[in-house]
Amino acid sequence: MSFSGGHLIWLTAWAILVPLFIETLHEMKIHAFKVPWLPVSIVGTAVAFYVGFKNNSSYDRLWEARKIWGAIVNSSRSWGSMIKAFVTNQFNENDLSEAELLSLHRKLIYRHIGWLYSLRSQLLIPTQWEHINQGRLVRKRTESRQKTFGIGLYGDEITAFEIPRCLPKEEIDRMINSQNTATQIIDQQSQDLKELRANNLIDDFRHMELQKVLSDFYDHQGKAERIKKFPLPRQYGSMSFIFVGIFIFLLPFGLVTEFHDMSAWGAWLSIPFTVIVGWVFLMMELVGDYSENPFEGLGNDVPMLSLCRTIEIDLKEMLGDEFPEAIKPVNDVLM
Repeated sequence: MSFSGGHLIWLTAWAILVPLFIETLHEMKIHAFKVPWLPVSIVGTAVAFYVGFKNNSSYDRLWEARKIWGAIVNSSRSWGSMIKAFVTNQFNENDLSEAELLSLHRKLIYRHIGWLYSLRSQLLIPTQWEHINQGRLVRKRTESRQKTFGIGLYGDEITAFEIPRCLPKEEIDRMINSQNTATQIIDQQSQDLKELRANNLIDDFRHMELQKVLSDFYDHQGKAERIKKFPLPRQYGSMSFIFVGIFIFLLPFGLVTEFHDMSAWGAWLSIPFTVIVGWVFLMMELVGDYSENPFEGLGNDVPMLSLCRTIEIDLKEMLGDEFPEAIKPVNDVLM
């Protein structure tokens, strides 16, 4: 109800207004105003196909985004495990102490955790076509939803707190002030791998394998950015709303005509059916509309914060470090 309750008000008002208008005409002995149900049903069928296509496309974007973050989870675990297993004294003539090796492991793994939170933060930057940047009414409703069922439940202080703790002090200003922080973090990881190879802490094979994982991270990041920065084509994203509006406008006229022939009070029976059918079409439109942008900071998003924390816990546990608690749902929403 919190998602569509406001729409039910005007939908019910319209469902009442139309039979009231038509019944008033009938009392005035004006019976010429009739809308046959057949053309209305044809419009409804066409709109259902169109909205169904939009919903399928929106779900594909949402599910692809979730698969991308699932791949990030898997690759991150591989990164942590490989760093621990590959960066050793096996090929080094001047052996490092266990503490020095652990410091190298921690530097590479913690920087990766910083990449996770940086990527999440970048993906939450609003784009022009997202709801937060639409008309005044939609913007206010979106801001309210973010506070009640979105990122407003958690705030962004988690990212602001995590990144300085994960990046070396000498890198923080340079990374944060770059155009794409997540990209520069992976590049710095690559430079560190080159230095490890030069110091014989990894061999050529291990260097290539670790570099492949970094390439996977670039691949995952690029896929997520593609979804974020390229919207569902607006001819599908916008026109379906107009088509649903046209159908809901015509719906009570066709239902009143159909129900009026049943009995003297038949026209009033059209009200609940108009509300139910109109609500179903409206919800299909809203579900598709709020699913097409999976990095918008709303309750329908991919739970990036929870996934970042899950990876952080796994990686810190690999190092034997103290790790934070998992992100818990707030207002039944997991972000």
